[in-house]
Amino acid sequence: MEKYKRIFVIVMDSLGVGSMSDSPEFGDVGVNTLGHISQSVDSFHMPNLQKMGMANLTPLKQVEPVEKSLGYYGKLNEKSRGKDTMTGHWEMMGLEVTKPFKTFTEHGFPPELIAELEKRTGHKVIGNKSASGTEILDELGEEEIATGHMIVYTSADSVLQICGNEETFGLDELYRCCEIAREITMKDEWRVGRVIARPYVGKKKGEFKRTSNRHDYALKPFGKTALNALQDAGLDVISVGKIRDIFDGEGITGAYKSKSSVHGMEQTIELAQKDFHGLCFVNLVDFDALWGHRRNPQGYAEEIEKFDVNLGNLLPLLKDDDLLIITADHGNDPTYTGTDHTREKVPFLAYSPSMTGDGELPETDTFAVIGATVADNFSVKMPEGTIGESLMEKLR
Repeated sequence: MEKYKRIFVIVMDSLGVGSMSDSPEFGDVGVNTLGHISQSVDSFHMPNLQKMGMANLTPLKQVEPVEKSLGYYGKLNEKSRGKDTMTGHWEMMGLEVTKPFKTFTEHGFPPELIAELEKRTGHKVIGNKSASGTEILDELGEEEIATGHMIVYTSADSVLQICGNEETFGLDELYRCCEIAREITMKDEWRVGRVIARPYVGKKKGEFKRTSNRHDYALKPFGKTALNALQDAGLDVISVGKIRDIFDGEGITGAYKSKSSVHGMEQTIELAQKDFHGLCFVNLVDFDALWGHRRNPQGYAEEIEKFDVNLGNLLPLLKDDDLLIITADHGNDPTYTGTDHTREKVPFLAYSPSMTGDGELPETDTFAVIGATVADNFSVKMPEGTIGESLMEKLR
């Protein structure tokens, strides 16, 4: 029996809430994204998240836990062997990633890969190192514009990123080169999770700005997920932000591209005022991309506050047969060393206006409870080989 007609799953990208037992194996000791943000800033206001129990998950300097929460709250552990975007999202929808994706953070991409990429695209590669997307534009953007060379870089994630100036390199050419890079990196020894087109505008250092015409070329999930099961059952599966790219379109029936995390929440609020039947799956990437990787706790705190304002606009729009789930895909502690993601537990906040119960849920050993819960609500069988048990019976 279907309890909810619409389910909204919102991923606050990288908002971890504390170390897992195996975090030290990933180089992450004592990490806590949300807790350390709170410790690092003078003021921090998130009244709507507070009502939902976020401050009950980890001690916060400025925000008290609540005795009676709006709905349910708990913590999820990651079962997969990774701490990246694709691993976290794929696990949410039922896939356990046992072999981490390849990273090239330390030395850049191997000469053989670069040589093949140059030969097939017709562009000389410059960069080829791990870097911040804005810093590498200041370093190499003028050279790319002057020569037609191609900026290639990576990060702590399993990614190959290519920059292209929209006016001189051209969007079509950038996308063509990324498609070639995606094909090349299907080889096992070079297999990255995503190839990302990073278009930008501007003519000189200090003026370069990345545009919203980014496009991710992801690996297809290695098995069917909850999204495929929902789509096969004739339900809506609406993507907001980079969800479509993370799953390479698998199981998605409609997609909305976001210019920012604030815009993503505005799109979600608009969708809440429309009629659909199924899942609205939202990724808000700015927490991670703008603040976590750049180790900026103040910016991260302000982004959470902006989210909280829009959460306050979303909550009154929810109907009795709507369910809202707020979670994250990994951590990215902005007070930690380096620029990498951090392996952490993530929040699970669940609310519907029709709920009569509230309070803390038992900690789980996988993010996959999310996909299993969504599938259970719609009486859809999870695909063979997936993991995760539904929490639906606990959401009363």
